[in-house]
Amino acid sequence: MAELTTLETKLAEVLGLAMAAKGAGEKISSLVDDGELKATLDRMRKEAEETEERCTKLAENLNGKKTAILEKARETKQEATEMMRTYLGTDADGLDGFEFLTMAEAGEVGHWEVLGVLGEKAGRSEVQELVQWAHPIQERHFEEARRGSLKLASEEDPNAEE
Repeated sequence: MAELTTLETKLAEVLGLAMAAKGAGEKISSLVDDGELKATLDRMRKEAEETEERCTKLAENLNGKKTAILEKARETKQEATEMMRTYLGTDADGLDGFEFLTMAEAGEVGHWEVLGVLGEKAGRSEVQELVQWAHPIQERHFEEARRGSLKLASEEDPNAEE
């Protein structure tokens, strides 16, 4: 397998997180009854699919590194999916799901910002274009996950026993 640069590794990580986000959206959607939140999750899942496609397209243009980037992306997806399974467990509810999603989306925002710095430092305009497209979407996803968590929390009885 080809050795990846730091930039290529970070591209693989955002790709893997996008892959994992699709599954997270489906899992968390199964935990909520709220139609508006389900619609938000569906849109986020579709945007994760588009992000995956755009990252893969960029990886195809990186001097024979596509296979190594995709392998690293699958590894990142597996790690993120395992974190979700651990966090949500078997008794998770919608609030648990949105709390996890808030953490995950915050992590994605950070990864995209790191990729942006690396792309700028490397003078890679194609990376910068991808980051300029994806970063605002990830910031919106984080804000929507946070708002979803707060909405579900506001519906909870704070004195109920768990």
